[in-house]
Amino acid sequence: MRRGLLAGVFSLVLIAIAVTYVVVAGHRNAAPAAAASAVDASPGDRILFRSTAAASYGRAATVARAAPAGTRTVSALDCNRLYEAAGVGICLRPDGPLATYQLAILDAHLAVKDTYPMVGVPNRARVSPSGHVLAWTVFVTGDSYNGGKFSTRAGMLDVATGQTVDTLERFAVTRDGKPYQAVDLNFWGVTFVDDDHFYATMSTAGKRYLVAGDIAAQTVRTLAENVECPSLSPDGTRIAFKEAVGGNPNHGWRLSVLDLATMRRTHLAETRSVDDQAAWYDNGTVMYAVRRGTRNSDVWSVPADGGGQPAILIPDAESPAALWSN
Repeated sequence: MRRGLLAGVFSLVLIAIAVTYVVVAGHRNAAPAAAASAVDASPGDRILFRSTAAASYGRAATVARAAPAGTRTVSALDCNRLYEAAGVGICLRPDGPLATYQLAILDAHLAVKDTYPMVGVPNRARVSPSGHVLAWTVFVTGDSYNGGKFSTRAGMLDVATGQTVDTLERFAVTRDGKPYQAVDLNFWGVTFVDDDHFYATMSTAGKRYLVAGDIAAQTVRTLAENVECPSLSPDGTRIAFKEAVGGNPNHGWRLSVLDLATMRRTHLAETRSVDDQAAWYDNGTVMYAVRRGTRNSDVWSVPADGGGQPAILIPDAESPAALWSN
């Protein structure tokens, strides 16, 4: 990873969600605005998620895997997107009244250990299996090639060393076996193999690719087309992803699973358009959010082998993470 953080403090006045660039910048220590010590997010038989229920909207919460639709334990922590692994969490959340945001590092009780100012609208978040490396994706505007439309930025932070990858766009790209450079590179939806290897989505020239990345070497290489928002299975053999219908995101997405050994794709029984980075409930089940209007959503589950039927797993929820013990 690149050593050190970008210096400076950004003072932004944003109209709506007009933003210009993404970095993690100006590290500062901060105590949580509201402690969440009553919530246990350590590895165990629970699911962490973002509540969309009216009484606890936006707050991080957990439920027992044995009764995911039952009683939930709600924290005082507000997040736009969150994830957890090995007792370390990431929370992407608002930072003040001017549509600015921050990355908060969480402990096993969802208490905030540290924060980093961040520019961009939160979209995706992941943690490596060891809990050592955090990844995020945000929406930004201002790229000259994109005509004022939204682009994405993806970055990483090693919580032990403080080293960062400010944007994956700095990595050397190999596309179809050949070195590739372009001004329109976009990355999003990181999922980790370990602390040094990952998968993500890369877009360029109107196409979207699954890429395999190496953090130490700062390289990515394409593996397959039309694979977005990958999520690696606990056994490391498959990737759940959303596949643009007919190769065109304007037609919606089909939730699918890719076998990494054979590169065979399996469409799952969920036929609604799923615009989410799915997560794994276990090695045989995928979970994901389905929107109900502009604010509400539910977490659903579906078998990863293409059989069965989708079912609601956690009502009034999104951004799930299984807190299993390794």
